[in-house]
Amino acid sequence: MAVLAGKAAVVTGGSRGIGRAIVERLARDGADVLFGYASDTGAAAEVERTVKEAGGSARAVQADLAEPGAAERLMETAEELLGGLDILVNNAALSFTPTPIAETTEESYDRAMAVNAKAAFLTIRYAARHMRDGGRIVNISTLNTVRPAPGIAPYAASKGALEQLTAVTARELGGRGITVNTVSPGATDTDLLRGTNPAAALAQVAGMTSLGRLGEPSDIADVVAFLAGPDGRWLTGQNLRADGGLG
Repeated sequence: MAVLAGKAAVVTGGSRGIGRAIVERLARDGADVLFGYASDTGAAAEVERTVKEAGGSARAVQADLAEPGAAERLMETAEELLGGLDILVNNAALSFTPTPIAETTEESYDRAMAVNAKAAFLTIRYAARHMRDGGRIVNISTLNTVRPAPGIAPYAASKGALEQLTAVTARELGGRGITVNTVSPGATDTDLLRGTNPAAALAQVAGMTSLGRLGEPSDIADVVAFLAGPDGRWLTGQNLRADGGLG
């Protein structure tokens, strides 16, 4: 059943990993999806192709959210091409190399905040002005805001800011029937996770979950789809920790 038929959805960071899974799931549920990507044109084209072959609709728009004005341009393009806005998923996040605070540059901090927090603020601001009543906003955070680790200060700080944006926006937009929630994945098997953690550490984390495995991108996409669909209508201002029992 196409529970999102007729809905216009925007997903930031939709060409790989969790973002790709979210795009594919929302399209499978019937949404007309536009997704942003930073630079990998080949990966974006593959997502478009996969969704089309499955009978869905997804369009890619290049947008490096670290660049001034990129977030607004993405949203304006989406509204123009989709004819409106019903669903916004802020998934884009900067990859990072764990670095102690003492060695973290101001530039790397600023870039993390620009992509992970400021760009999300700007897309949310646009949605607050243009989203149709009854819409859905879902922000992708991380379990690291409650399970901090050395070397991830800019990442954890930016995601903490995103969680507070969720809480405030839910209060501001609730009167219009718009729900705003956070999904905080635990260890999820993506290129980002494998690129920043040794295999032994990943095996250890998998063993710490109640379900005995790493999450899959589709596990997170299914939670997002629930929040974006009609069954999520009574949840707002929440942070759903999709972590397999790790938290």
